[in-house]
Amino acid sequence: MIQFLPLGGAGEIGANCYYLNINDIGVILDCGMHPQKTGLDSLPKFDLLEDKPTDYVLISHAHQDHLNALPFLIKKFPHLKIITTPQTRAVAELTLHNAISILKRQVDESEFEIYSRDEVDLLIKSINYKSYNEKFTLDSLNSSAKVEAEFLNAGHIIGSAGILLTFKDKRIFFTGDINLSSQTLLPGANLPSEKIDILITEATYGTTDSSIINEWEKEVDRFSSSINKVINNGGSVLIPVFALGKLQEMLATIWLQMQRNKITRVDIYTGGIGNKINRIYDYNRYVVNLNQKELLLYEIPQKGLNELKDFDDLFKIPSIILASSGMMVESTYSFMLAKRWLHNKDSAIFTVGYMDPSTPGSIIESARKGDKIQLTKKDRKIEVNCEVKNFRFSAHSKREELVLLVNKLKPNTVILVHGDKEAIDWMGATILKQHPGKKVYAAENFREIIFD
Repeated sequence: MIQFLPLGGAGEIGANCYYLNINDIGVILDCGMHPQKTGLDSLPKFDLLEDKPTDYVLISHAHQDHLNALPFLIKKFPHLKIITTPQTRAVAELTLHNAISILKRQVDESEFEIYSRDEVDLLIKSINYKSYNEKFTLDSLNSSAKVEAEFLNAGHIIGSAGILLTFKDKRIFFTGDINLSSQTLLPGANLPSEKIDILITEATYGTTDSSIINEWEKEVDRFSSSINKVINNGGSVLIPVFALGKLQEMLATIWLQMQRNKITRVDIYTGGIGNKINRIYDYNRYVVNLNQKELLLYEIPQKGLNELKDFDDLFKIPSIILASSGMMVESTYSFMLAKRWLHNKDSAIFTVGYMDPSTPGSIIESARKGDKIQLTKKDRKIEVNCEVKNFRFSAHSKREELVLLVNKLKPNTVILVHGDKEAIDWMGATILKQHPGKKVYAAENFREIIFD
């Protein structure tokens, strides 16, 4: 018998955490925090595990919504064995330490106990790592069964993995965040070579019309010409990015286009933890088969945002600024810079990825010159004087690609997670239309699904 229980991340994008009981072997897939919630509300519902076997936690990748609740889980269940790819382990060491200072700004520690740096160090040391395509066995003292596991490159960020689990004649494939198309640095995902019985798939772009998403190289050309227009007019371009994944892809894209004389050479500003993550990309460029193996991100000329005495200096000479966070969340570099950018008529804000509707980034992304927008409840309305332009450099698969995933892997059962209701509905309806005999579940948080 196989039981599937979402502890978070079903019908939403955040706090991704899914429990599998495979013949009394307890496997937890991912353990993230909800990026738009704080305190206990941001965590998966770990209490639901108290009367269940718990043996392993497998992490698909190191983004906040898939990883950052791990220290809280291990505090509650210290016996759990953690397994990731080597690259995810390396990134986790940086991001989990970085998250501590962010959490301390967000919550009252008398109501919500934050993990310490020593606890993170111990956790990282306890992580066992497995390379892509390296088979390993999951077992338990509570069960005579054995489950074979394997990480497959998911093409999302460095170290991201789809997780293949085989029990007797049953194959379960969890996509994590998957990208079947190539980016500037990362090639597209690898898939299982054999038929799958149960497919647990993300549905992030289920509501996004793929006709508005250009192929990567076409979007690079549009992006490059748009940057040149701003720079040649004496302005600077602010590009909000996630420090993990999007920064590395955009930095590489911009530098390669400068090398090809497609973008005018100006100063590039970066900062924060993203520069340390650049080194992990560089170190692993052959191991994970990056598209640009000879490109070292660390050697690309960059100036530090943290070295600026006054952000207004960025308007004196045209420049390109890659600033986190990607959704311009309050108190981050991109948020603080965006408030200044909105006043500057010669400059531009270019968005390059997904924006949660509840974030300041979504408000800015939808704005145009002349609009008056309010970024947070405590902020005054700001008139938009700069150009705002949206680009799609997705690290997730298009919705049609996810449907093709079903065609290729031929699962008997599909479980849809990591998407809002509209995305799940589109995916489910499309799969059922093409495959009327399949069982398709719109997973719900805290509601169990049982399979024979």
